[in-house]
Amino acid sequence: MEHLLINHWLLAVLFGGVAFLYSSVGLAGGSSYIALLTIFGVDYLLIPTVSLSMNIMVSTLGVWNFFKGKHARPRLILPFLASSIPFAWLGGTVHLPARLFHILLFIFLGIVALRIYCFSSFRAMAEPGKTAGLLLSLMIGTGLGFISGTLGLGGGIYLIPLIVISGLGDQKEAAACGAFFIWVNSVAGLAARLGSHPVPPFSVLAPLLACVAIGGYAGSFMGANRLSPATMQRLLGLIVIVALMFLLPKCL
Repeated sequence: MEHLLINHWLLAVLFGGVAFLYSSVGLAGGSSYIALLTIFGVDYLLIPTVSLSMNIMVSTLGVWNFFKGKHARPRLILPFLASSIPFAWLGGTVHLPARLFHILLFIFLGIVALRIYCFSSFRAMAEPGKTAGLLLSLMIGTGLGFISGTLGLGGGIYLIPLIVISGLGDQKEAAACGAFFIWVNSVAGLAARLGSHPVPPFSVLAPLLACVAIGGYAGSFMGANRLSPATMQRLLGLIVIVALMFLLPKCL
């Protein structure tokens, strides 16, 4: 905890940069916040709480910009939320050993990296029918909600490519859905953790939140109004690789 107090201004600047890049693709940055917190030597019990707090700030701004850009489809978003919220709460009550926490996070991010770099782009399969699409959305929401609450990830880093790959929506519709999904599940996961996990002081959280707010607003504005889907995918791939590099020493 003392290590975080000493370095929290540097961490705030890094968090702002992460928020800008992630928010441009409809994400909040949870994976890289977690990676940076591990590099700074923060107690792993605090990491999901800090990460989810940042997710809430950035995804709030992302929801505003992507909804304002008219990329949101309620019919796409609602099934994911219905199944994910209770499982995000459940995941937030789970206590994992430190090494298992880092190994699981590395595995889940590795899956995303493989999907991005083994194929030139996210290619949609045939669009599913209404019933199949609803069942698929409910299943994805259940799994990602639990991951969100347990590891401190918002879940959008998996949801966005899954929406595109499965033919449920295009890249910007997926980004809008991801931003809202991250916000809701981060709130549920954080609420569950507050009753049973340690919380860092507000003097540490305040500069972190301020920097991610600035970066998150700028990035989500660019993603919703300026950046092409191809550019958004390349940014996402780069961020995932960097996060994996940060996490690898913690898994060994």
